[in-house]
Amino acid sequence: MQLKIVIVKELAAGERRVAGTPETVKKFIALGAEVAVEAGAGVTASIGDEAYAAAGATVADRATAVAGADIVLAVQAPPADTLTGAKPGAWIAASFNPFGDRARVDTYASAGLEALAMEFMPRITRAQSMDILSSQSNVSGYKAVLDAAAEYDRVFPMMMTAAGTVSAARVFVMGVGVAGLQAIATARRLGAQVSATDVRSATKEQIESLGAKAVFVENVKGIEGEGSGGYATEMSDEYKAAQAELVSSHIAKQDIVITTALIPGRPAPRLISDAQIASMKPGSVIVDLAVEAGGNVEGAVAGEVVVKHGVKIVGNRNVPSRVAADTSALFSRNLYNFLSAFWDKEKNAPVLDEEIGNAIRLTQGGKVVNERLL
Repeated sequence: MQLKIVIVKELAAGERRVAGTPETVKKFIALGAEVAVEAGAGVTASIGDEAYAAAGATVADRATAVAGADIVLAVQAPPADTLTGAKPGAWIAASFNPFGDRARVDTYASAGLEALAMEFMPRITRAQSMDILSSQSNVSGYKAVLDAAAEYDRVFPMMMTAAGTVSAARVFVMGVGVAGLQAIATARRLGAQVSATDVRSATKEQIESLGAKAVFVENVKGIEGEGSGGYATEMSDEYKAAQAELVSSHIAKQDIVITTALIPGRPAPRLISDAQIASMKPGSVIVDLAVEAGGNVEGAVAGEVVVKHGVKIVGNRNVPSRVAADTSALFSRNLYNFLSAFWDKEKNAPVLDEEIGNAIRLTQGGKVVNERLL
């Protein structure tokens, strides 16, 4: 009997991405699966229903598509009660925001569904191609620079004209994970003078390899920035004080600041204070990529561009969704890479191993089972 994989239309407000593309539909069918796609699922990502049908998928309304589903794929996990008709114990592979929306996880357990949180994918070598956080953050870093350029009332590169020379914009990136590195690279491509900082000393070489200036606190004990799995952790009080002093003097000279710092399961760390904003030149721009997790910037508002002390603070929501065609393609490949890596040809279905299965599985057998939520 064929395994049924279903790609559903996103229900979250403002979500334009889709969890499957004609490319991944073809690949799932080649593995031996049946694929159904909810009508209209890809429209906001520039994929019409006819493209899915041409790839071999059945296109139907939600109830028909979900009926008998073994695996449901989504970008943001839908409410469990919208998946009525899926098989008992069906997998739902999506982003769940388990710490921020625990109630949704509980409803999945009550519904007897197996929730697989793709954002809990361990950062190990063999899972790199399955990592939705990295693939989506990469594009977010790029888009953050373009958002800054759109709000900035000057140009990025140095321009030498008959009327005189225009100086290059100064861009400062705070937090050098995947998003930060892409922001550095994009700002450099646009001709800006770029500097960057991070609590993890290992990123200094990465910053410099992209042609940017590394701004780091030196010779301070108690740095705790080297977290597990490539994430940052909290800093010591001594380091925080030293970093605040260094950043304050540096940030006052910048035209654009992009903040990207996140700590899984905790509010985003505050990197820029109101006093530091006030020290910046009027017309400067700050883009806070962590605004939905509480924000790195004092006064940032999710979904808005606010002006404080003459400085624009950009707090766009769901930045990956604003580049939906490409982020959908990347997200979909992450899901395909994940399922295909565990595909058992004899069972014609994926069988998870303990390392990854235990890391991403939130619910099973009517209970919440992930140790990070217990």
